[in-house]
Amino acid sequence: MKAEIRKLAVFVEELHREMDRQVSPPSRKACAVAVIRNPFAGRYVEDLGDLIEIGAELGGLLGKRCVEALGILPQAAESYGKAALVGENGELEHAAAILHPALGKPLREAVEKGAALVPSSKRRGGPGVTLDIPLGHKDAAYVRSHFDGMQVWLNDSPRADEIMVAVAVTDSGRPLARIGGLQVHEIEGRDGLR
Repeated sequence: MKAEIRKLAVFVEELHREMDRQVSPPSRKACAVAVIRNPFAGRYVEDLGDLIEIGAELGGLLGKRCVEALGILPQAAESYGKAALVGENGELEHAAAILHPALGKPLREAVEKGAALVPSSKRRGGPGVTLDIPLGHKDAAYVRSHFDGMQVWLNDSPRADEIMVAVAVTDSGRPLARIGGLQVHEIEGRDGLR
């Protein structure tokens, strides 16, 4: 593995009640985080190929960890998202190199299909900074019930020469969703939009 991983963490959020109403089955989100050494911290490098390769490695690893944490079959995953937090000696382009060119394909394999774009966010910060991971339905971007997010932070990450990479997967949409739009049972899943 090209990624030098210092830490892996997995979180599961399970919501049972919302607005004093039972959520049944509970709405569940999982997030898997890898804290890696940034091989380009503190210097400008034209070719970010190593970070692109690291993204491909982490997409599958973190996606599988999320599915396992939820205890579901890959095809039961409903939404996903990705995010990266670069330590102060890195640049946002380092996060982009990890997230965009190659992380998506292995993540899609981990959740089976994934016709829609994987929502993403990136930022720079230090230990304990909150990272927001946007979520959207994995097969149809127009499913409003799955526009959501998950937050994650680690008290000691990222250090100045690290990158914190996160993937989130859910087995449901938002609890009590009721703003209309395309419904899950109406998904065609061919173009990533509907």
